[in-house]
Amino acid sequence: MALKIRLARGGAKKRPYYSVVVADARMPRDGRFIEKIGSYNPLLGKDDEKRVQINAERAKHWLEHGAQPTDRVARFLSAIDLVKWEHGNNPNKAKPGKKAQEREEEKKAKEEARAEAEAAAKAEAEAPAEAPAEEAAADDAEKAE
Repeated sequence: MALKIRLARGGAKKRPYYSVVVADARMPRDGRFIEKIGSYNPLLGKDDEKRVQINAERAKHWLEHGAQPTDRVARFLSAIDLVKWEHGNNPNKAKPGKKAQEREEEKKAKEEARAEAEAAAKAEAEAPAEAPAEEAAADDAEKAE
């Protein structure tokens, strides 16, 4: 049986209150649990000692019996030196998805094509303007002779 030390949500709508429980990993978040070992009230200030209350003795007992804490609970347990918690690093999390990357590539391709078309149009507009001036100069030279 895989055991988890996790949070079970209680409290009213928009007023969360969590119990720190030991539960079978197959049970739902707020469902059946084996033992309640603490509580967490996120509405209290971060420096308030009643924000997180965990029975360290029972937590240690369950950790010795193979219970795995969730990331949030591991953070709480690291504060009382029962678990070593390190901040996770997932640099790929902030990257856009495949569809968004495809849309971005299409947008860049369209922008480049538009810029090339504008440059070509500008070059065409300048070339005929120069040619009549050269012809007019040639015509003036012929008339002068």
